[in-house]
Amino acid sequence: MENFFFKLSIMLVPGLFAITCHEVSHGYIAWRYGDPTARMLGRLTLNPLKHIDIIGTLMIVFIGIGWAKPVPVVYENLRDPKRDMIWVAAAGPITNLLLAFASAMFLRGLVTFATPAVAAGSQMAMIIEPLVLMLAFSVYINLLLAIFNMIPLPPLDGGRVLSGLLPYRQAAVLSRIEPYGMVIIIVLVFFTNVFSYVVLPLLNVGVHLLAGPQSDLVMGIPRLLMR
Repeated sequence: MENFFFKLSIMLVPGLFAITCHEVSHGYIAWRYGDPTARMLGRLTLNPLKHIDIIGTLMIVFIGIGWAKPVPVVYENLRDPKRDMIWVAAAGPITNLLLAFASAMFLRGLVTFATPAVAAGSQMAMIIEPLVLMLAFSVYINLLLAIFNMIPLPPLDGGRVLSGLLPYRQAAVLSRIEPYGMVIIIVLVFFTNVFSYVVLPLLNVGVHLLAGPQSDLVMGIPRLLMR
């Protein structure tokens, strides 16, 4: 049981931070482009309690990826709705990429400078090991969220970005998919090889670019924490 709670804490802290920052960035960019809805509802905060979706949080623990409550954005409030929505939607994945980059840099530095102390049996190892695992999971979860959310199907961010880039007629056709979007995505992820052939290769490339010599640790972190 103690081991379970240790692993739970390793996953929940970076996982909640990743999905919270993802949603806050949507709301912040929407506010900057004219829609104050998220700000008025108190959603421009890093307090995870304001953003937690129970099922989405549990999914972090059980499958290694989750979600928060979507930040409300009133499309009509944006100064140039079609153009501005591109940036509002892209803000989430961009934020996750930046968090993955920062986590990878800290991970590399920590492993490099802390390895001698750990090898010498220093008591610092008790602090360093959890930090290394949290940073590794942070790289993994943030890259996975960025890649997954950029799948070009509404209601995912990639679908909203694509809608903003397409001409009005084609964008209207794509928007009609939104009510069925999550069903399509669930079918693609769980009943096809889209994860193995599309998401996983992109995740591998991203992890190797960012984590370098710590790539194996990052790619193995979900199995390590879930076994």
